[in-house]
Amino acid sequence: MAKLPESRGASGLLRSSMVMGSLMAAPFVLGSDYGTTGLIDIPTARMANDGYLSVGAGYDRLHQSYYVTYQALPWLETTFRYSGTTDASSATASGVYFDRNYAFKARLLEESDRLPQVAWGVRDVVGTGVFGAEYLVASKAFGDLDVSLGVGWGRLSGDSRISNPLGILNDRFLVRPESRGLVNTGTLNSSLFRGESIGAFGGVSYSIKEWPLRLLLEYNPDQYKFANRIDESNYLPTSPISYGFEFKLASGVTITLSNQHQDSFGLSIRSTFDTKALPLKQKPPTFISSLYLRQSQLPSQINKKTWYDRLLYDVERSGLLLVEGTLSADQRSVELVVGNSSYSVWSDALGLHLAFADLHLPVSVETIYMVVEDGGHRTATMTIPRPSYQPIDADLLRGVRLHNGRTLHNPNHRTAFSTGKIINTVGLNSRFQLFDPDDPARYQLYLSVNSEFTINNHWSVKSGLSINLETNFDESKRLESDSQLPNVRTGVVKYLTEGKTGIDFLLLEGRDTLGHSLHYRAFGGVLEEMYSGIGGEALWWPSRSRFAFGVSLAYVKQRDYDKSFKHLDYEVLTGFVSGYWATPWYNYDVGLHVGQYLAKDVGATLDVRRTFRNGWQVGLFATLTDVPFETFGEGSFDKGLYFQVPIDNLFGNRTRSNLSTRIRPLLRDGGQRLENHSGNIFWDLRQARYDALVIDERLIR
Repeated sequence: MAKLPESRGASGLLRSSMVMGSLMAAPFVLGSDYGTTGLIDIPTARMANDGYLSVGAGYDRLHQSYYVTYQALPWLETTFRYSGTTDASSATASGVYFDRNYAFKARLLEESDRLPQVAWGVRDVVGTGVFGAEYLVASKAFGDLDVSLGVGWGRLSGDSRISNPLGILNDRFLVRPESRGLVNTGTLNSSLFRGESIGAFGGVSYSIKEWPLRLLLEYNPDQYKFANRIDESNYLPTSPISYGFEFKLASGVTITLSNQHQDSFGLSIRSTFDTKALPLKQKPPTFISSLYLRQSQLPSQINKKTWYDRLLYDVERSGLLLVEGTLSADQRSVELVVGNSSYSVWSDALGLHLAFADLHLPVSVETIYMVVEDGGHRTATMTIPRPSYQPIDADLLRGVRLHNGRTLHNPNHRTAFSTGKIINTVGLNSRFQLFDPDDPARYQLYLSVNSEFTINNHWSVKSGLSINLETNFDESKRLESDSQLPNVRTGVVKYLTEGKTGIDFLLLEGRDTLGHSLHYRAFGGVLEEMYSGIGGEALWWPSRSRFAFGVSLAYVKQRDYDKSFKHLDYEVLTGFVSGYWATPWYNYDVGLHVGQYLAKDVGATLDVRRTFRNGWQVGLFATLTDVPFETFGEGSFDKGLYFQVPIDNLFGNRTRSNLSTRIRPLLRDGGQRLENHSGNIFWDLRQARYDALVIDERLIR
């Protein structure tokens, strides 16, 4: 029996390792109802581990909050929150006033034996200012007891009579505007650290070692003045004291029950993921290699006497791909173009490829050139001394090299992939539209029928059909757009009602690499729910360069609302020139796209993502165009969050699939691009780029 090695990174190419932990494994992270790491409502100076992502919801007498918090840097915590305040006079169906806002907290001083941890932060840094508060807070641990004390502006000042010390610098700091208009909700809050007074807040938490439990006590001076303005009950808190406990339900999942201000109860739940962690590995397949099978036991198209056929048979059974192979004239080296259809971490796939190659190649081969092909693009070439020719140690690793991808000219062997067949997948799926003021979550449950017809290794025809099962989009009051721009996106609800059953996409797409570093894709057909057209994208990216440059261009027509093959009158030529930077800091990548958008506005999009070789991507984007804020409408400019979540092992199987989404607080018409057809190659190749294939650059040169 041939048991295959497990591997991680360059050193893992040659030895087995078991990665402990998983995406769901996370420590006890204490989160407040507002999403920020804290107690019940107040923030503390504590932070989660770097790269931790938390999603949660909190409910109390006045509020319901839904949030996403990401530890963007070891010292920087970021939060997006969608909060509702009970409004007895509200015209919305739910009787709740909803508000979108962003927050951050930055650590100023790390805790030591003598000094506390100190942080400062801002709630509602971009938003209406309804939940606005700024603060400076310190936290110190005394065994299992953690004590926090801070001073705050805005809602955290309460009814304090302590004068704002910043008034010494300028009288402007003594006046705090109550709120801002809807048109400017997307702009930076101008009320920061302003107000006549500042207040004190604080609290303690105590961890009980015998149980996954923490006791919470806090002093929160918030007087809920905004709630008083919109709620007919004119609620005032009975006391600034709140208490409760937080219980760890499962790995990374916590629930908090609280008595808030001694007059009402609160509930919150929080789930935390480690975006940096490598996924929990399954055991590699165990089977009898073709080397030990008789010819009669192999498929008729496999010739056991040919090394390429034996290698191909073992590779495909392990969930990998072998595309091409060439043996040098002197038979001392071999070039292999290899793919990966199953392993979420590319270096694991390369480790298995290497093990099989070492087993099946002619004994004369001393050097293996492994060309990485991902999604039709050849991203890199790894030169590896044959492992069986020398001991597995650092000397062998120092012989490994990484170069640009390459195209094999007239290869000796080429795999004849199955063509002319249609692969169909049927699944239960859902669509969500968040932040509708009338209902925070519109949804559709539908049956998705997807098909792919493979023409060759680089070209295919793809289609997707939605069959509606259940939806509440038809209850929306926002079928007609109030936008002053062409309705390139604000008409999406019509597509989700009139076209709740219809064609999502039907297109011809090709991907390939020219030479060593020029990657391209071309596409045509029904591209997405709202547009049909034709276009393409090219990216120049040397494998070891931190910089890449690309162009994308598409001519599209807007589809009819029933998502058939009919079209509306609107058409546009949209295109961008893009630059990318894979920064050397904390796995952050930056993209800048300049060009013309779907509404024919001209401007630029800044895309910042933290990307990891395990498949996770977490980021934000913002677009400014020549559309004035007043014309753009509520939100002022397009902005939002991006998430890509790997689902390897989620259903017990190896997979490279992932779930990706953009979350926009508001969907308007300015700054809109084609979804997944504009500047995507760079992000698609993240898991197969240079730094995803190495673990120590001192060993790989």
